[in-house]
Amino acid sequence: MHSADYQIATLGNGIRIIHKEVTHTRIAHVGLMLDIGSRDEEDAEQGLAHFWEHMAFKGTEKRKAYHILNRLESLGGELNAYTTKEKICFYASTLDQHLEKAVDLIADITFHATFPEKQIEKERMVILEEMALYRDTPEDSLQDDFDEILFQNHPLGKNILGTTKTVKSFGKSHFRSFIDRNLDTSKVILSSVGNYPLRKLLRYAQKHLDDVKPSATDRVRKPFDGFQPTTEAVHKPITQAHCAIGSVAFPIDHPRRTTLFMLLNILGGPGMNSRLNLSLREKYGFVYGIDANYSPFLDTGAMSIYFATEAKNLKKSQQLIWKEFDKLKEKPLGKLQIHAARQQIKGQLAMSEENYSGMMLMMAKSLLDLEKVMSIDSVFDKIEAITAHDLVEIARQCLNKEQMSILSYLPE
Repeated sequence: MHSADYQIATLGNGIRIIHKEVTHTRIAHVGLMLDIGSRDEEDAEQGLAHFWEHMAFKGTEKRKAYHILNRLESLGGELNAYTTKEKICFYASTLDQHLEKAVDLIADITFHATFPEKQIEKERMVILEEMALYRDTPEDSLQDDFDEILFQNHPLGKNILGTTKTVKSFGKSHFRSFIDRNLDTSKVILSSVGNYPLRKLLRYAQKHLDDVKPSATDRVRKPFDGFQPTTEAVHKPITQAHCAIGSVAFPIDHPRRTTLFMLLNILGGPGMNSRLNLSLREKYGFVYGIDANYSPFLDTGAMSIYFATEAKNLKKSQQLIWKEFDKLKEKPLGKLQIHAARQQIKGQLAMSEENYSGMMLMMAKSLLDLEKVMSIDSVFDKIEAITAHDLVEIARQCLNKEQMSILSYLPE
């Protein structure tokens, strides 16, 4: 399969390869993404996917931890990984002359990790430290505590880092059984962006990934339904009040996902000219920053607004947010406003296209979630098609004060 933007090939074991050839770079960006995340853990396994991501760097059948870390770093490259609720990814960026070394290394840590007991003990301490650090950072912990309120007892509401109890309980066999239960080679993508043809990448992929046995899984992810708006306040040893407001939202394949994304961009996107920023920061000076986010998942999504303010301004800030909701529901954007909103979101997307590492990760995720990768031009066409009326409709559907959950951290 070939488009002007990227090429796709499939190995004998079902692993797919997607590559975008770009001529003006000397860096190879390459990653392996697996359709496995924290939502695939059972209750007693909470935090296991993230722990696995750490352990992949701690030894394989042919490399010790030091050799893994030194292999690309000594060449000026970078090796990295992350875990989300639905994905695990191991990826690297290096000079393109070292492409094969990068493919070999990420294939090795993804599929041949040995989970040495000694290293599990060491990494356990590191993760418990990471959890403590993160509990001390209200901006971070608020987002995860808010997910728990949105998704209640569903796996999507569970913290990716796990709990102290679960993290202390994991041994070698836990990693093995989690991987065996969830690994499906047809849901593994080797993604790459760089100045080399697909055939070269394919040659290295065959050499370093062909020994991975094909595997399929009958895993069915538990769907989420039954959202209940909830309001909670927690007192903490902090100086400012922190607040999250939000609701469940459209899943990744929803036809109106782009409209919602654009609406939230107008409301609280990264631009300093977002409506919430102009009101709460520029006009009233209540907040240093405020943003609106949208995270789509396979079967649902989450939209949320985050800000911090002095406790005495918390209620006033919330009132101003409701006011902006009402404006978007009642007053359609004028011709110039909708034109500006389209230009802004297109500019932001074009800037992210310049980031090749981000593009490599986006291609893998899109292929796993949607079985295709949309070209930036087709995304632009979608954005151009959004009307002021569409935005009002989505605002009326999604921006209702009584449908919002609210979590506040208050100073003790």
